[in-house]
Amino acid sequence: MPLSRPRWLAPAADSPYMRFQQRRVGGLTEAHRERSTGRAPVFFCLDRMSDLIAKTAIDRRIGGIVTPVIESMGFELVRIRLMGGKTNTLQIMAERPDGGIEVDDCAEISNAVSALLDVEDPIEDNYTLEVSSPGIDRPLTRLKDFDVWEGYEAKLETDELIDGRKRFRGMLAGIEGDEVLITLPAEGADEEMTIGLEFDWLSDAKLILTDALIAEMLKARKDAGQIDETQFDQIETEKPETAED
Repeated sequence: MPLSRPRWLAPAADSPYMRFQQRRVGGLTEAHRERSTGRAPVFFCLDRMSDLIAKTAIDRRIGGIVTPVIESMGFELVRIRLMGGKTNTLQIMAERPDGGIEVDDCAEISNAVSALLDVEDPIEDNYTLEVSSPGIDRPLTRLKDFDVWEGYEAKLETDELIDGRKRFRGMLAGIEGDEVLITLPAEGADEEMTIGLEFDWLSDAKLILTDALIAEMLKARKDAGQIDETQFDQIETEKPETAED
């Protein structure tokens, strides 16, 4: 299969998951534990904090504070976001190095992180702390994610236009150096093509919820004795999107 490199152009003019929430109001903490409808994900180090992990300055600041304690507990930070709203929500996604996380793990991380943030106090207003798994159609935030999930369908988005487009949808084909490889489907008379995108070009990336992805997740859970497949109804996958996605 031919491998082409897109040339650089000048800039143009949830899925089921596990989570544990703590709401901080006036110095008091209220805890809320939630388990999704039985469909918990299983997934197969953090050298630097990419924009995909921590997008804004405050995300990176908080990420720098909480990453050491998360790693000391045997987990990895997948993504961190401070999201606005009526009450701010600090969302932390984490998992074990070999994949997977349970609701009790989320609770332990939440308690440890909450105590640390009480000391460092990087967020001025009240907020809800939410620690969760990455979910099935998970965000891809680290270079290794694109290797681990090779062969699965994903959507990638770049900061700048690459050959006239920012959105790429296709099958992940692993990595080559610092490049993410993705096989784009055939369009018209063109054949499918595998291209390489620099990891640093990406502004967003996530897996697409498909039958193959769900089947892999369920098989892993079943093999681990963590799931009874009789609990599940039929799961409807994502409908095809427009060509530009």
